[in-house]
Amino acid sequence: MDHSTSLLRLIFLALGAALVVLVVRSSFHLPDGIDATTAAASSLFDGASCTRFSPWACRQQGRRPSSRESDVPRHPLDPLTGTANFYMRPIEGLTVLVDMDTAEVLHVSDRGAGIPIPAAANTDYRHGHSSPPTSAEAQGWLGFQKVRAPSMEPPAGSPGFELVDGHTVRWGGWEFHLKPDARAGMVVSRARVQDPATGEHREVIYKGMASELFVPYMDPTEAWYFKTYMDAGEYGFGLQAMPLVPLNDCPRHARFLDAVLVAADGRPYVRDNMICVFERYAGDIAWRHSESPITGMDIRESRPKVTLVARMAASVANYDYIVDWEFQMDGLLRIKVGLSGILMVKGTQYSHMNQVNQNEDMYGTLLSENVIGVIHDHFVTFRLDMDVDGADNSFVKVEMARQDTAAGESPRRSYLKATRRVAKTERDAQVRLKLYEPSEFHVVNPTKKTRVGNPVGYKVVPAGTAASLLDPEDPPQKRGAFTNNQIWVTPYNKTEEWAGGLFVYQSKGEDTLATWSERDRPIENTDLVLWYTLGFHHVPCQEDFPIMPTVSSSFDLKPVNFFESNPILRQRPTRENDLPVCAAATGTTAA
Repeated sequence: MDHSTSLLRLIFLALGAALVVLVVRSSFHLPDGIDATTAAASSLFDGASCTRFSPWACRQQGRRPSSRESDVPRHPLDPLTGTANFYMRPIEGLTVLVDMDTAEVLHVSDRGAGIPIPAAANTDYRHGHSSPPTSAEAQGWLGFQKVRAPSMEPPAGSPGFELVDGHTVRWGGWEFHLKPDARAGMVVSRARVQDPATGEHREVIYKGMASELFVPYMDPTEAWYFKTYMDAGEYGFGLQAMPLVPLNDCPRHARFLDAVLVAADGRPYVRDNMICVFERYAGDIAWRHSESPITGMDIRESRPKVTLVARMAASVANYDYIVDWEFQMDGLLRIKVGLSGILMVKGTQYSHMNQVNQNEDMYGTLLSENVIGVIHDHFVTFRLDMDVDGADNSFVKVEMARQDTAAGESPRRSYLKATRRVAKTERDAQVRLKLYEPSEFHVVNPTKKTRVGNPVGYKVVPAGTAASLLDPEDPPQKRGAFTNNQIWVTPYNKTEEWAGGLFVYQSKGEDTLATWSERDRPIENTDLVLWYTLGFHHVPCQEDFPIMPTVSSSFDLKPVNFFESNPILRQRPTRENDLPVCAAATGTTAA
C-alpha cells in the first residue's frame, strides 16, 4: 500500500462521508480487467484532474456480500471545475467500489456513455459568484433585492432570557438545558415550565433530540440504488454542524453557544457558534378579543406572541438541515425542521423535456440542461423522553368519530364524539396517521389531576406527515423501519436512544425502534418515551436549482389540561414606552 492510498483510507475513516479531493492516480489499485480508458474513467484517474467524490459506506443490498465486499464505500464522482457547486456537475454512471481495508478497487462501473458533464454556468450560489445579472436585476426591478431583514431590539438593551453556566436557559417561565451532541446535533433536557397559579416549575420533557434522519433516494439503478442515508447514525448530525452565521442564520440579538466535540482520533476540538438562542417576534398574536360598543362594552384586548428559539444547522454533504426548538409562553413547544442546501442530482443526455420518451422513468425532474433532480424522502425521527409532571405517564388516544342522532332526537343528523382510550402496551400506541380517522394523542400523568378532575397532560399535534411508501422488505426500509409509524411509544430504556440502532454502519435493521417495539412491553403509568417522525416527500422542481429555498415543517407539544386556565391570561400588553428608541440614521439604541 503506497502512502497516498494509506492517506486516502485514513481520511475516509476519520471523516466518514466527508468530501475528499482525489488528485493522484496512485491512490487506487485497479483490479485485473479494469481499464480506465473511457472518457469518464479517465477524468477520475488522470493525475492532472481534480475530481471530488462523495463516499457512501454501503452493504451490497439484495444479496449476501462476499467477505471482501462486506465493508466498502461506493464513490459517485463530480468534477471540481468552474463552480463551487460541484454537486451540479456529476460524472454520471461512474462509480467505484473500494475495499477500505486493502485500498483495492473491487469494481469500476461506467454506464454513463453519451451523458455529458453538465455545464458549470448558473450553478454557483455564492454572493458575487453567480451568473451575470439579468436585465431586470440590472435595472433594479427585482423587488426582493430591496428587502432588508428588520432588526428586533430587545427592550432595555438586553436579551429577555438568561443563559446560566453556558447551558441552562431561563425565559418566559421556561427553564431547560442545551447540549451540543456529535450525533444528535442539539439536545434539550430537563425542560420545565412555570405554573402561573403556584409559581412552581413543572416538568414536561426530561430529554429531547433528533434520533435519526433517514433519506432514501428513489432511483434503483446501479449508480444510485445504494443512496439511502442515515444522516445522524452514519455521519453525525452534530459533527456536520457548521458555525451559524450571525445576522443571516440568526438575528443580531442572538446569543451563540460553542460545542466541544471529539475528532475520530480522540482529540477534542471546538465548533464555534454551533447553537444560537434568540427571542422571536414576527407580529403574531398570542391571544385577543374585541367587543363591539353595541354590547355596551368597548373592549380591545390583544397580546403579542413572543417566543424563544434554540437553533442549530447541519450541512450533511449537499443537504442543509435547520432544527429549531421554539418555546412559547403558553407552554407550547414547537419542533421545526427546515430543509435547504443543494439537491443530489444525476446527469442526463436530455436538455429539454421534448427529448424524453413519455414511457421512460427519469426518477426525477429535469431541472436544467443535462441535470435531473432525483425524487427522495426525508424522515426526521425525534426521541422525546416525556416527564409530564413527573415520570409516571400514560399514552391516551382520543379517537374522534361521527355519531348519528336518532330519528326525532334533534334537527341535526350527526355530531362528533371523542372517546379516550389508554394504551396498555407498545402496539396499542403505534400510530399511522389517517386523515379521515382523526385522533388526538395525549401523554398524561394519571396521578395528577386539575381541580375539576382532568389528568394533566401534553398532546402531540402532528404535521409533516409524509409516510414511507417503500416495500417493508426493501433493504433500505428494513434499516429505516422506524418510519413505519409516525408515532411510537416505548417504556424508557437507557440503551434505546437511536431509532436506527446504536451502530448504523452496515446494519440490516436488526436493532431499530421497530425491533424493540416487537416486544410489546407495558407502557401504562410508567416512564415513557414518545417518538415522532417528521416526513417530507420531495419531488424536485426548477426552483430548487441551483440551491433550494428552505422548506420547513414542524410538530407541536401542547399543554392539555396541564394548567388550570390560560397560563398567559395575565400577560401585559405592550406599550410604546416599553420599546427601545432606535436612532434610524445609525441603527444604535438610544439611552
